[in-house]
Amino acid sequence: QVQLVESGGGLVQAGGSLRLSCAASGLTFSNYAMGWFRQAPGKEREFVAAIRWSGSSTYYADSVKGRFTISRDNAKNMVYLQMNSLKPEDTAVYYCAAGGGVGIPIYTSRRYDYWGQGTQVTVAS
Repeated sequence: QVQLVESGGGLVQAGGSLRLSCAASGLTFSNYAMGWFRQAPGKEREFVAAIRWSGSSTYYADSVKGRFTISRDNAKNMVYLQMNSLKPEDTAVYYCAAGGGVGIPIYTSRRYDYWGQGTQVTVAS
């Protein structure tokens, strides 16, 4: 049974930092691209960042480029999202996802087969 468990969310002041973690189990982690998505109240789920199975390539939404960094540790089955210079508009539930598909853009949710339950990030102004 595949499980993705996010942690590290919370309440932070604007300009602050948080580091999200996602622990994966039940899959061959190094075979999967990993992504972070987020969903704010009343909005669609949106792509935040993704990393290929080897960690050699990373991708970011324009809204977080230069502020967020995605990384992974295949030995520990972990993926991370370091979030700096947080803004109130970053407030959302953040989801970790694992995607084994090919031929589907890594920034689209349909690329991903497994999803975590999400962790709340709230940025106060």
